[in-house]
Amino acid sequence: MTQDVDRAAYPFAGHYVDEGAGSPVVLVHGTPTWSFEWRHVIRALAPFHRVIAPDHLGFGLSERPHGAPYSPEWHAGNFDAFIERVAPGPLTLVVHDFGGPIALPLALRRPDLVARVVVVNSWMWSVAGDPAMERAAKVAGSGLGRWLYRWANFSLRVLLPGAYGDRHKLTPDIHRQYLDRFPDRWSRGAVLWPLAKSLLESSAHFASLWDSRAALASRPALVIWGMKDSAFPPSQLARWRTGLPHATIVEINGAGHWPHEEEPAKVIAALATFLNGGHDE
Repeated sequence: MTQDVDRAAYPFAGHYVDEGAGSPVVLVHGTPTWSFEWRHVIRALAPFHRVIAPDHLGFGLSERPHGAPYSPEWHAGNFDAFIERVAPGPLTLVVHDFGGPIALPLALRRPDLVARVVVVNSWMWSVAGDPAMERAAKVAGSGLGRWLYRWANFSLRVLLPGAYGDRHKLTPDIHRQYLDRFPDRWSRGAVLWPLAKSLLESSAHFASLWDSRAALASRPALVIWGMKDSAFPPSQLARWRTGLPHATIVEINGAGHWPHEEEPAKVIAALATFLNGGHDE
């Protein structure tokens, strides 16, 4: 899976990035992407921080074990073990998309390890009871959803570009870096679809995270939100405003679900200011 990686854009080897020195910043991707989505942020922060960006098992350049459940709970356990192995605290955790319910459990349990939290178009609550989100989740987790993921590559060919604020920013070259990681029906059905199915199946996991949100209240937090996100619209940002009432909120009006891909300069500026205690780098 590595022969066609764009090494000019992503000159990093292995199944996780570990660049720079200083206070650790851990960047956690979601689905159906991999650490490639953080390439602009890695380059910008590595001169000032130790930047770590893993690929979840099954994604990017990581191993893809057969028979694994690929549920958010399973990924969360793997992420915990990875951080315990490579990243001594205190660290800053930056999560996007499914990176939230995968990595935020660690932040909720370990305030000694995770000192600061950054949320980028992500969530940590059950979507059950939210009419629009629940309706989409039911389709994604159905037999039809599984077929669409496996045979039509729905996640990568429809959902990913559809969640951009400006689809032209998903160039063919960038899109190819995501498409090439899942070239076969088995990987799309075994790795990508379980996360779609989990949107309702793992409701108890998501709800438990939200019920524990007070554990984040004492730590500095930043929420960056692409306001044109069709997958996680601004109504989801409103949940963070109540759950993290002291967080700094940065709205990026021209971006969709991947603001760090679409408007990297604005995301980097917000991160740099936050990491520097409210002052520009």
